[in-house]
Amino acid sequence: MYTKRNHMKQKQVALASITIFGAKGDLTYRKLIPAFYNLFISHHLPSTFSIFCVDFLAVDDAGYRDWLLEGVNEFSRTGRADAQKWTEFAARITYVQGDFMKKETYSTLKGQIQKFEDKQQQRGVRMFYFAVAPRFIEVIADALCNQKLCNRDTLDRIVVEKPFGTDLDSARKLNRYLSKRFKEKQIYHIDHYLGKEMVQNILAFRFANHVFEPLWNNQYIDHIQISVAEEVSVGRRGGYYDSSGALRDMIQNHLLQLLCIIAMDCPKAYEAEAIRDAKIKVLKSTRIYNTEQVFKNVVRGQYAAGVVGGQPRRAYREEEQVKPDSTTETFVAARFFIDSERWKGVPFFLRTGKNMAKQSTTIMIQFKESPHKIFKDDITPNQLIISIQPELEIGLLFEGKVPGLHMKLLPMEMDFMYKDAYIESLPEAYEALLLDVLDGEATQFMRADQIEWAWKVVMPILNAWEKSPKKQLQSYESGSWGPTAANAILKPFAKEWFRLNHEPLSELAPATTTANAQTTAANAEVTAAT
Repeated sequence: MYTKRNHMKQKQVALASITIFGAKGDLTYRKLIPAFYNLFISHHLPSTFSIFCVDFLAVDDAGYRDWLLEGVNEFSRTGRADAQKWTEFAARITYVQGDFMKKETYSTLKGQIQKFEDKQQQRGVRMFYFAVAPRFIEVIADALCNQKLCNRDTLDRIVVEKPFGTDLDSARKLNRYLSKRFKEKQIYHIDHYLGKEMVQNILAFRFANHVFEPLWNNQYIDHIQISVAEEVSVGRRGGYYDSSGALRDMIQNHLLQLLCIIAMDCPKAYEAEAIRDAKIKVLKSTRIYNTEQVFKNVVRGQYAAGVVGGQPRRAYREEEQVKPDSTTETFVAARFFIDSERWKGVPFFLRTGKNMAKQSTTIMIQFKESPHKIFKDDITPNQLIISIQPELEIGLLFEGKVPGLHMKLLPMEMDFMYKDAYIESLPEAYEALLLDVLDGEATQFMRADQIEWAWKVVMPILNAWEKSPKKQLQSYESGSWGPTAANAILKPFAKEWFRLNHEPLSELAPATTTANAQTTAANAEVTAAT
């Protein structure tokens, strides 16, 4: 058992003003303020800071703080707030009422920030978080620039949430718009998946342990599955989701980011630009499909009525603000290839869906079968399983001898679980990322060119579906693991998607027991066909 240790880096900033646009929104209530509060009580925020919360609703400071406290009590990983600590933290919060579209809102905000900095007799770091609908990004960015609120590239930062554009053209336009007003190093495109503890640990796991990296290539790896299954429905987000869909909402950002981390070459250093360069290299090598290849390599689905966790769920087309004849996908399973020397011929299978049987985010790396088949029951290939949620776990499936008088093999597992190795509560993704922004650390944030290349990968898929909106749109029952057609794209590499249900890994390995020569031939056939 490891003793308690500090996972968060020590603060480097003495003074900071933090502004949240969208102060009355769900993101602020559920994620941002609980994250800032936890950073405060763990002594990771600057010694002097102030949080300015901007929104158009007219509320008083006391009422607003009480509302935020409800969010902390419900959603903070540390549980209900300590009364004294909350009082100290809440005293740093100021509500600024104003319309994002009006100049006077920013004049008022500027006066508040300057008053705070003048009192400290110091110009500190300024952080501006855009927790707003995409339509407000350009408006707020323009105002910050014109008011000279965010004009020091070494001290001032903006944080932009996804979705960043709705397609390649809109993403390019937004990138150009922001780049005319801010330096690239001031812009933090946030993807909370990159702040998750296990996601960050993948880099350490790969590049700090020489036992794995030499095997991390097409000579030893058969295929890789990256799966993000969600139990939730679209809920109250029907209006947004019906114009977005699973490909835009999950694949273009979260899952392609995970793919980059798994597939990237070793960067020259653990430094932001080196890591970003390695990730962009992966996206540039990802095969771009034509229309025919899209329908061979991508399966889309939409959930029908069913039961999830014992609760009835209605069909997607019956959700609020969803068109009754909608063809928007709530499920995507796709096979991608990275045409690089390291990964040529290795398929990367990506899957995500809503109203699935269980909440689970896993990465499964399946190795090729042993070339030395001296045991007749050597039939289970090695697998490395990285569970990101709900459990933080890394497991290795391998063959071993069953105790006894005869040589009999059985799949066994070696398992590392965070809850067994560490006794402290792990920071939430937003805590790690917000602290990085304050410190000017951009390693876990996407660069503008990375966002555009991710759009380039998915645009042929979006275009194919737009031309044929009903073609091969599958239906799947809520509470299932998605349409059965999703298993077909795995062939001949696997019969079904890997699922981790907190049972022994040896009982969960999919049946992939083709002979090594047959597998090699089949891989070549699939690669040629796509």
